[in-house]
Amino acid sequence: MVPLNDNNPTRITPYVTYGLIGLNVFIFLYEMSLAPPALEQFIRTWGVVPAELTARANQEWITLFSSQFLHGGILHLGGNMLYLWVFGNNIEDKLGHARFTFFYLSCGALAALAQWFFGPTSTVPLVGASGAIAGIMGAYILRFPKARILTILPIFFYITTVRIPAYLFLGFWFVQQALYSVASLSVQTAADTGGVAYWAHAGGFVFGAMLGPILGLFDDQPPSDTRRTPSRYR
Repeated sequence: MVPLNDNNPTRITPYVTYGLIGLNVFIFLYEMSLAPPALEQFIRTWGVVPAELTARANQEWITLFSSQFLHGGILHLGGNMLYLWVFGNNIEDKLGHARFTFFYLSCGALAALAQWFFGPTSTVPLVGASGAIAGIMGAYILRFPKARILTILPIFFYITTVRIPAYLFLGFWFVQQALYSVASLSVQTAADTGGVAYWAHAGGFVFGAMLGPILGLFDDQPPSDTRRTPSRYR
């Protein structure tokens, strides 16, 4: 299932969401300009390498944040930015620009730590915005469970679009990630051989659902940095 949009208007212009998308695209273009050896070194330097985080946490902690802006390919980037585009604006609308920025980066860092916890000796770099975006999705399902998500739905050889309630779309996504995470405990997966970091996805979702309400996800009053000042004619 691929989300296209939601029927959930916002009161503000989501500048932070737009800025995050732009920054991710800019850094990816920079990655693509590097020769393969330089790109590999760039990823290993700024991605989370669990074994190095375990050995030198005081030096490697910055990668918990820098890794959120690196991607392994155009599909990896495109999928993440699509989800950020669909779900990020509404959470920014509720939290405000500043708190949303803190929320996003915190969810991404905590998601990376969840993956590290289950593979602390892995030497495979962990990169991508998916942990932070999973946090957004965890907050979204709590705040907007009945929002309708326009979704591309393949049925065998037929592709159609349907509007699915957020609690079904995001709930299915989380259950899928959680099951894959548990399955990864008995087999080698992303923690050792590369691939999808399922623990980061599931962990980010849970942390987002926990952190969002703490930061004011259910406050009815718009945050001060998103309120519009009434216009006066003179």
